Amino acid sequence: MSAAQSSAMSADDQLRLFIERIERLEEEKKGVADDIRDTYSQAKSQGYDPKIMRQIVRLRKMEAHDRQEMELILETYKAALGLS
Repeated sequence: MSAAQSSAMSADDQLRLFIERIERLEEEKKGVADDIRDTYSQAKSQGYDPKIMRQIVRLRKMEAHDRQEMELILETYKAALGLS
């Protein structure tokens, strides 16, 4: 077996390992998504609004200054449309 063939086999093995890892991660991602969906369903059964909860989760992910800027713009738009 030549060095090129050995290298190619190594590259093939490496590719296979990457693909298998991605497949495992995709399965984990599906499981986490199912868990999140179940959690929202449980919260809804307790009287919470999942739609609002999703917005809160999104807001909490944001940097404070980005969130403040977005809220200021939102208030400006609401005022312009008479929604305040």
